[in-house]
Amino acid sequence: NGDRHLGLGKMKKTRSDILGFVPQKDIVYNKLLPYADRLDSESNDILSKIKGNLGRAVQLREIWPGVLFWTRKLSTYIRLYGRKFSKEDHVLFIKLLYELITIPGLEISMMQGLARLLINLLKKRELLSRDDLELPWRPLYELHDRILFSKTEHLGLNWFPNSVEGVLKTLVKSCRPYFLESATQEMLDEWRPLLCPFDVTMQRAISYFELFLPTTLPPELHHKGFKLWFDEMISLWVSVQNLPSWEVHLVSLFARLANDNIGYIDWDPYIPKIFTRILRSLNLPVGTSQMIVPRYITNAYDISHVVLWVSSLLGGPSKQTQAQLSGLFNSITSFFHPSNHGRWLMKLMKLLQRLPASVVRRLHRERYRKPTWLTPIPDSHKLTEEDITDFVQSMMQPVLLAMFSKTGSLDAAQALQNLALMRPELVIPPVLEKTYPALETLTEPHQLTATLSCMIGVARSLVSGGQRFPEGPTHMLPLLMRALPGVDPNDFSKCMITFQFIATFVTLVPLVDCSSALHERNDLTEVEREMCSASAEFEDFVLQFMDRCFALIDSSTLEQTREETETEKMTHLESLVELGLSSTFSTILTQCSLDIFKVALVKVFNFATTNIFETRVSGRMVADMCRAASKCHPAESLKMFVPHCCNAINQIAVNEEVLNEEELDKELLWNLQLLSEVTRVDGYKILPYRSDLVQILQLTLHLKCKQGYTLACNLLHHILRSTALIYSTEYCSVPGGFHQPISDYLPIKDWGRPGDLWNLDIRWHVPSVEETSFAFYLLDLILQPELQRLQRFAQGEQDMSRDDVLQSLTIVQHCLLGAGNLMPPLKGEPIPELVHSMVNLDETTLYTGMEYDETRENYRDAICSVMRQLLRNDLLHFKGSHKHEFDSRWKSFNLVKKSMENRKLHFGESLYFIHLTLSPFVYQLRKLTVEGCQYRSIHQELMKDLLRLSTSTYSQVRSRAQNVLFTALGTYNFCCRDLIPHVLEFLNPDNSSVIQQQFKGALYCLLGNHSGVCLANLHDWECIALTWPAIVRSGLSSAMSLEKPSIVRLFDDLADKIHRQYETIGMDFSIPAGCCVVAKQLMITGNPCPDSPVPSEEEIAEGLKRQEVKNSESVAPWKFEHIAIGFLSLLLRDDHQLPPPAVTFFVKSLNHDSLYVRKVAISAVAGIMKQIKRPHKKVPISPSELCKHHKILSGTVAGDRPDNQWLQYNSSSLPRTQQDWDQCVFVEKTHWGYYCWPRKLMMYAPLEEQPKHNLTRDEMTEREQIIFAHFSDPVFINQFIEFLSLEDRKGKDKFSPRRFCLFKGLFRNFSDAFLPVLQPHMERLVADSHESKQRCVAEIISGLIRGCKHWSYSKVERLWEVLCPLLRTALSNITIETYADWGTCIATACESRDPRKLYWLFEMLMESPVNGEGGSFVDACRLYVLQGGLAQQEWRVPELLHRLLQYLEPKLTQVYKNVRERIGSVLTYIFMIDVSLPYTHPTTSPRISDFTERILVQLKPLTEGDEEIQNHVIEENEVGEQDERTQAIKLLKTVLKWLIASAGRSFSTAVSEQLRLLPLLFKIAPVENDDSYDELKRDAKTCLSLMSQGLLYTEQIPMVLRALQEIAGSSSWHARYTVLTYLQIMVFYNLFTFMSDQKAVNDVRALVIRLLEDEQLEVREMAATTLSGFLQCNFLSMDGPMQAHFEALCKTSLPKKRKRELGFVVDTIPSADLVRRHAGVLGLSACILSSPYDVPTWMPQLLMDLSAHLNDTQPIEMTVKKTLSNFRRTHHDNWQQHKQQFTDDQLLVLTDLLVSPCYYA
Repeated sequence: NGDRHLGLGKMKKTRSDILGFVPQKDIVYNKLLPYADRLDSESNDILSKIKGNLGRAVQLREIWPGVLFWTRKLSTYIRLYGRKFSKEDHVLFIKLLYELITIPGLEISMMQGLARLLINLLKKRELLSRDDLELPWRPLYELHDRILFSKTEHLGLNWFPNSVEGVLKTLVKSCRPYFLESATQEMLDEWRPLLCPFDVTMQRAISYFELFLPTTLPPELHHKGFKLWFDEMISLWVSVQNLPSWEVHLVSLFARLANDNIGYIDWDPYIPKIFTRILRSLNLPVGTSQMIVPRYITNAYDISHVVLWVSSLLGGPSKQTQAQLSGLFNSITSFFHPSNHGRWLMKLMKLLQRLPASVVRRLHRERYRKPTWLTPIPDSHKLTEEDITDFVQSMMQPVLLAMFSKTGSLDAAQALQNLALMRPELVIPPVLEKTYPALETLTEPHQLTATLSCMIGVARSLVSGGQRFPEGPTHMLPLLMRALPGVDPNDFSKCMITFQFIATFVTLVPLVDCSSALHERNDLTEVEREMCSASAEFEDFVLQFMDRCFALIDSSTLEQTREETETEKMTHLESLVELGLSSTFSTILTQCSLDIFKVALVKVFNFATTNIFETRVSGRMVADMCRAASKCHPAESLKMFVPHCCNAINQIAVNEEVLNEEELDKELLWNLQLLSEVTRVDGYKILPYRSDLVQILQLTLHLKCKQGYTLACNLLHHILRSTALIYSTEYCSVPGGFHQPISDYLPIKDWGRPGDLWNLDIRWHVPSVEETSFAFYLLDLILQPELQRLQRFAQGEQDMSRDDVLQSLTIVQHCLLGAGNLMPPLKGEPIPELVHSMVNLDETTLYTGMEYDETRENYRDAICSVMRQLLRNDLLHFKGSHKHEFDSRWKSFNLVKKSMENRKLHFGESLYFIHLTLSPFVYQLRKLTVEGCQYRSIHQELMKDLLRLSTSTYSQVRSRAQNVLFTALGTYNFCCRDLIPHVLEFLNPDNSSVIQQQFKGALYCLLGNHSGVCLANLHDWECIALTWPAIVRSGLSSAMSLEKPSIVRLFDDLADKIHRQYETIGMDFSIPAGCCVVAKQLMITGNPCPDSPVPSEEEIAEGLKRQEVKNSESVAPWKFEHIAIGFLSLLLRDDHQLPPPAVTFFVKSLNHDSLYVRKVAISAVAGIMKQIKRPHKKVPISPSELCKHHKILSGTVAGDRPDNQWLQYNSSSLPRTQQDWDQCVFVEKTHWGYYCWPRKLMMYAPLEEQPKHNLTRDEMTEREQIIFAHFSDPVFINQFIEFLSLEDRKGKDKFSPRRFCLFKGLFRNFSDAFLPVLQPHMERLVADSHESKQRCVAEIISGLIRGCKHWSYSKVERLWEVLCPLLRTALSNITIETYADWGTCIATACESRDPRKLYWLFEMLMESPVNGEGGSFVDACRLYVLQGGLAQQEWRVPELLHRLLQYLEPKLTQVYKNVRERIGSVLTYIFMIDVSLPYTHPTTSPRISDFTERILVQLKPLTEGDEEIQNHVIEENEVGEQDERTQAIKLLKTVLKWLIASAGRSFSTAVSEQLRLLPLLFKIAPVENDDSYDELKRDAKTCLSLMSQGLLYTEQIPMVLRALQEIAGSSSWHARYTVLTYLQIMVFYNLFTFMSDQKAVNDVRALVIRLLEDEQLEVREMAATTLSGFLQCNFLSMDGPMQAHFEALCKTSLPKKRKRELGFVVDTIPSADLVRRHAGVLGLSACILSSPYDVPTWMPQLLMDLSAHLNDTQPIEMTVKKTLSNFRRTHHDNWQQHKQQFTDDQLLVLTDLLVSPCYYA
């Protein structure tokens, strides 16, 4: 390869001289274009324009339109030329964009556009190293925080698009490698204080870590990188047991870390834990009755992270990962069997598909990628050959099973493709073994499609052979020949997959007969000789394939497949088959040698000319085949087809009448169709036949029959295209074709060879002089007379029938489609000043290989003028069927320039072809970019015409024209602004001439299509200021009728789209100085120009508001009031206050008659409150000052520490006086201080520095006065409260956060000014038990409590004096409908508030929650409300939690179920804080261990006795105390509720405490699945199921096993039975943790084998099931000692049956011998059932052993029968394969057994 690189070096050098720089990375395919030599100067010209204007725009501070326009140009430049600029420019572009994106007030949509461009610039990170570029992280974090955690979005002050989150994440990912080395430490300081596991901030902090932490630092900086946080994070991950939602982010972070630093981190200690958790997160079903914890499904790991992590851990010295991975696949293989199906299957398939791909990527990175600045993988950790082999082997079994899965074989095919790249010799043979039989069977079509799609995946590895799998290519021909029967007209999917299969293989292999080489050359290997002799069959294959296709075509003619009445078009399926057929056939022909081609050509020619086909279905297929032939070798094909077709047509057309017939002769049509398809070839090759073709055209273009002249037009179009366009003409997969003699070139060497990018030999067709003159001759001959006729018709000088006009238009359209490329674009003056900009906004022009010939007539202009005349006159009065033709003419004429679109050649998947296909794409891209898009005067005229059509009376014309209009709007810059006023004219109520259809058309124009522009919603204030008021006013228009549902729906859609798409539009377009510095560097020349003033936005908003308020006073129908208020509410912003008239409008609307208007107004007023809020001053305080008495501990210790104790609630030091209150430091947010303190804490300044409360009327601003006036008016308030306490939707209403925000705002901004007016209302509502009244008062109260945050002590004290009695009343009146609302009310009130501020509330709630007054329901509700408040306070109220626990403990024996459940839930929250996380102090809140101790004492009566524990049922007349036992049962029921509730909520499980309750649960839990059990038993069962799924730490396993062994010795067989079901789930859910501990494995095994010999039959059978499950997931292995043990047990001899004496009672308990013998048989049966889908080597012998016991006494006989029937059921499908494992004798016995009479006994 050395020489080639030398050549490249020279090439690069000369280029950098031309360009003046070394390009970073340009697009290679550009140099293959026919005019490649011009591109360098062109790109330099554009680049310098971009740099100059972009720099200038930034310095002029003109973001819109200047910066936006030129950044858009930059991204187009990248699309066209790649990163073709110097490194300095690259860095400057990045820095400039980074500065622009992080401008704080930047409009979101601009930010997104710029961010996408920046992502594109950063994409190839190997181009810039950390030395070239450094980016700060904090601006990105601030941007991210501002948008994703916006404080104002929920109030409607900001509107963000949905895509913004994805863009931001990708942006951070792209910038991450360039963060400074100090960044990691800064991030940790910033986000560690948020790590409070009980708080939502935990999720936020961890997701920030996942997104921002850099992991690509070089090894010498690792101590500043991941080493700072790795231990802390991984120990957090290891210790969390219940899958909180943030665990997913940690996994993602670890996966990325592992992938970026392979070989620098020792993962070995964590590997069993990693695999256990991966297995758990697949959520596979295990055991018999399993409860799924819902969060296990919602928070499960993302497979893509898992795959990345696992593939990064492979390799390295310890090889531990591969061992565990093999274990993982072994344990889940049976789930892949096609007979298993469930919601977990998708995940398994994804795992299968992505893992090999990830390993292949890693191999590429280790072995083939050019080294870059990123850290290379150390040699010690690179994957070795042995690693790869092990990996492939571990995956083969599941993949082969998944081939036939129900979800489709695509995942398996992709997995096989990647595995075959690594180890073809392991992968391909088993796939072939499955494919050959599948090709033979006719009965199982699914099997065929599945195997073929897998073969397509491994095709390239098979064909190219190589050292690993040299015999691969010999399979190719047999496969191809056997696949032919798949071309089957009756089975569509089979047909398509066969086409794909043949095309794939043929693209990889030249079809050349090389058998002569056997005699000529003697240097061939054995395999090569075999390939040569086989290649003689190629010709046979091609001919057979054609026969099959002809049969397919014959069976799909119209007559056969349709009734007379049906449509004549092709159905969807037929068109797919047509595509498959034609592309496969053309692939075959392009890959053929000339000899084979000639045979094929004759065959297809005969078929096409001896039959006559109808032109719709079968005709299209045949014509396609002929076209493929003529494309391949035009000269040979045209020589046969053209003369034949011309003669046939001429002969028929000799007869004059033919030309005027409505229904033409089939033969004439068929020949025309054939001719029009075969002429789609290289224009140069058509020239010899020009006279014949012209004659045919003149003859047929004016046929009367529509079908006839349409075909003639197609012919014209194709001739013009092939002579006038530039396109590539090289098609076959080996440069230079296959036509050299065999002695010099042996085609079999090219099987599956990759193309070579540097020597691609692409030939282009560039129109020659001769061809262009022929094209112009045709235009003069055909187009000119048509245009003249149309013009005369338009001026009324000549009459034409409608059909004639249509025919003329068709001809004109096809001329344009064909030769549009030769005509220069339309002329016209550019339209000045659509937007004001101080930067030049001229379009850049690109060269696309056409020099326009100015001397010829420009037909494009001519057509344009004629069309416009026609339109003016009468085209609009056409009716009937011709609308769509007319539209398509019109359309074609507008979009002539897009004449490139169907140049997308059909190619197979060959590599060489891929290169070929890319260059035409590059060419097209350039073509399409030329369309850009100066908006000239002529375009302006055309747009107005289009608009006229868009509002015409016919709906089809309207919809067509609207589509064209939208496309055009997208094409020309800034033209939307020009058009809007014209559209709005139609909506103007003063314009009386508008008819309904026009009105509707105009609305559609505003709505836009789903992808394009929505005119009503442009990002531009000036446009919005015109459009929105017009939409609202249109309600008064005479054409507007609400009776017409279509119009009503349109308005709904329009309003909906505006609401959905509206994003906050920027007002503040200032650019900070930092950007300008970078911009100056960009344009080293160019003078800075003055700053441009920004027009005041208030004026615009003001105008809007005035107009809106005016409009709403006139009598518009209600619909428009809705739309008006909706639009107005979109204009709220967080950086500009609303004008006072608008504030008045919204406040008044709070009492509007319409519910919708009221709802919008509530949101709006809440937003206005936020706007006019007076900011409270904050000051930074260092935490060490706050914790005066305690030094802050160094090192990370979380939890309750001396230095955060002062934060906690302490009833002895509550602020009960004004002085205490002022001195007390309130910390509102719950997470501060739990994990560690931030460096600086922002706290509120003292009261005297805050804005003044209790303002007088004169101190208020105008906006505040408006609100104050309304809300202190009792009449207004009466009406308002009246409306608020109405029900909206019965039974559906919930506590409304919007109303809460409104009240919170009122009380925050005006302190207690409105309390006197509201208080009587609140007292009245609280006493009324209606749910809507209660909800209303709950909303007011929560708003009050949250709004009083900054009130003075005296006010707060007065407030609570009012509130406490209110709340007491409310809680005693609570009902089933309202308890949820009160819970929300209190929880909302306590959220993010210091508990010491709300002590009145807590003390009141704690008074006596469960006092029995009002019955059990009220008790439960009070607990619910209290729990809502305490849960918000998390770890800061240990004293309250202790008090509550103390209060509840005596009441745990509650009788009522609803109270029990509530207490269980409350207990969960009480103990929530007791977590065992790393670096965490033991908590001062209540602890589970102490509680368990106390409970166990009370449960003693149950644990000691042996009698069965029955549920306790209340008798009516109970008096006095019950005995201890009954009390204990009642207590147990509550404890169970607590265990069940905490399973889904806490972070870590208290395993040791739960173990002490296990024996009791085992005793109660029922064995059968029966729902009729009482509550106690059901709960015990649920509890066990949840506990068995828990994640165990290594050190907990021995404890659990000890407990289980103890229970297994219990006297109750129910308990022994349940031990086994518990064990199954527990082991599977902790599989790798168990397997890494050999002692644990032995203990489990001993336990199961011991229970196999249990005296109770059910227990023995369950033990056998458990054993077979463990064997199946490879937890235990079937080794010698175990097998010997069972065989010995089987041989236990049974006592002889005694002769029964009369009256002798037979002993019913089975003797010990029988039990042992049964245990042995069960053991054998477990082994047999443990491999349901294959036959291991030990199985035949065991089956023989088993069969010996067929006649033993019961229950042995039963077991044997069940086992044999199960064996038969599971092995029945693949019995042919399984049979081979048995010897003949064994088979005899087995057949005998399986069908013997005893089998049916």
